[in-house]
Parts: sequence; structure tokens; C-alpha cells
Amino acid sequence: MKNIPNIISILRILLSATLFVLKPLTLLFLLIYSICGFSDIIDGYIARKTNSASRFGSILDSIADIIFMSSVIIALLPILLIPIKILIWIMLITFARIVSLLIVYFKYHTFAILHTYANKATGLFLFCCPYLFRFVDITILGYVVCAIASLSAIEELVINITSKELLRNNTSIFMKQ
Repeated sequence: MKNIPNIISILRILLSATLFVLKPLTLLFLLIYSICGFSDIIDGYIARKTNSASRFGSILDSIADIIFMSSVIIALLPILLIPIKILIWIMLITFARIVSLLIVYFKYHTFAILHTYANKATGLFLFCCPYLFRFVDITILGYVVCAIASLSAIEELVINITSKELLRNNTSIFMKQ
């Protein structure tokens, strides 16, 4: 039972790889996409409920998240007409995330993405996008997601700069830990 969350994260990594070969936004693509998204919720939930949360599991979950989101971006970018302003904004957010990762690496000699509420909100909004492309203009979606992602990237950067110890499960700079 204690390895189930890690097995779910590994399955998310494997399923994420299939998104490269599927036609984007088809029913099968969205089904596998949905399974990957659900697995991201359920692995952490099971780990907490069964008292099997671990440093390794937290790292594995973050790696699975990065692979999943990267797979989705690589699969969808060629078919989406994203305005240049939003692409530049995405690059700036990515730069902030990379700087944050480098700070963590040099301060703590490890890899970490924090599990903040803002990061979870960013993930939720990003996750909803493929379902919304048919109904909401991509520019509007882009601005909303980039605004939320910017706030979460800045928050994580501030936490990583100011923290004296690595707090992977720091929920927010606005909440006492």
C-alpha cells in the first residue's frame, strides 16, 4: 500500500509519453490527459491518507508533473495559434521557474518545486485549458493562465530566496508555516 502513490506517479510519467504520439485534442488524447491529471490528484491524496508520503515520492511527483506538462505543451504548441505576447510571457515565467530551481539547487543541493496553493491553482487552470479551447478564445485563456502562473512563480521564487531551509510543502508566503 505504501508504494501505490509512487506507482501512480510512474504511471503518469509513462502515460504522459503517449501524448506525443496521439493526435492532440482527440477523445483518446483527452482521456489519457484526464487520467494523468486525475493521477496527479490521487497520488498525493493516497500518500497523505496512508501516511506514506516521502521525500522520494514528493520528488517523483514533481518530476511526473514536469514531464506531464512538458508533454502537453509539446503536443499542443504546434496546433495552437498563441499570440507572441503570451509566448514571451510564458518564456519569462519559465525563466523565473528555472532561476527558482537553480536557487534551490545551489542552496540545498537538490531538485524541488514547492507544493504551494498558487502552484496548485496554476496546475488546475493549465489542466482545464485543453477542455476550454473550443469555447474560450486562446488569448483570454493565455492571459488568465499566465497571470496565475506569474504569481505562483514569483511566490515560489520569493520563498526559495528567503527560506533558511527547503520547505517543499510550503503552502504560501501568506500563511504561517
